[in-house]
Amino acid sequence: MHGWIVLDKPLGLGSTQGVSAVKRALREGGYGKWKVGHGGTLDPLATGVLPIAVGEATKLAGRMLDSDKLYDFTIRFGVETDTLDLEGGEVAVSEVRPSRNEVAAILPRFTGPIEQIPPVFSALKVDGERAYDLARKGETVALASRAVTIHALEIRDIGEDSATLTAHVSKGTYIRSLARDIAHALGTVGHVTMLRRIKAGPFTLDSAISLDKLADAAKGQRLEDCLLPLRAGLDDIPALSLTPDQAGLLRQGQKLVGIAADDGQHFALNGDTPVALVEVSDGDVRVVRGFNL
Repeated sequence: MHGWIVLDKPLGLGSTQGVSAVKRALREGGYGKWKVGHGGTLDPLATGVLPIAVGEATKLAGRMLDSDKLYDFTIRFGVETDTLDLEGGEVAVSEVRPSRNEVAAILPRFTGPIEQIPPVFSALKVDGERAYDLARKGETVALASRAVTIHALEIRDIGEDSATLTAHVSKGTYIRSLARDIAHALGTVGHVTMLRRIKAGPFTLDSAISLDKLADAAKGQRLEDCLLPLRAGLDDIPALSLTPDQAGLLRQGQKLVGIAADDGQHFALNGDTPVALVEVSDGDVRVVRGFNL
């Protein structure tokens, strides 16, 4: 059981609970104990793609955190909440309701490299404490702005008091902050009422399964049918075929020399067996993450 189970996370479930659901499925299906971790936090009030790494795939979970994401989200104009979503209390109101043309005209300002201030209700740490813990205690939380990249931002639908958008964003982007800033730029306020992640790195909703399907597969001891291979988390990098001797050297922590491959990261394989995520530089191959398979 080395690979990825991609959940279509339901509303109200936290990422850690998603990990627990997969652990429970493995246990109930009689698969034994395996390392399990998620490839990127998704808020309880968000739904959609949540990659869960199993076994040796957990060594790639950090790489998944750095990947781009794709979201659908709805901004309700006229009310801003302290959490910037449906969970929070009202902190500002406005009578301004922007038109489709006004929303379309403002989106280029939020496309490309931008600076944004994360929500105070976030898991970022301030002096060793989570920002949301400080905010819940009523303390003033000052978070520094951060550089993120919005690769694309498009309108999906416009309602009387809302706009539904699709955003392709870099790591570290907070959609709630993006919604807040778009509303402010339009001369109003707003908060997120729907947030759905439709892609995380290489994983899309096409490969995502519900918790019910996960549970049924566990009961039928068919979890292998839900497990995507280790390679699925690395489909954006080329494969590098090795001989058994070369694979053995890498597994011993040694570097390979004189390898004819382009510089950059590669997925090293001995036949069909994953060996390591490697970095190639001037023909030298060094292990970035080794797999015990």
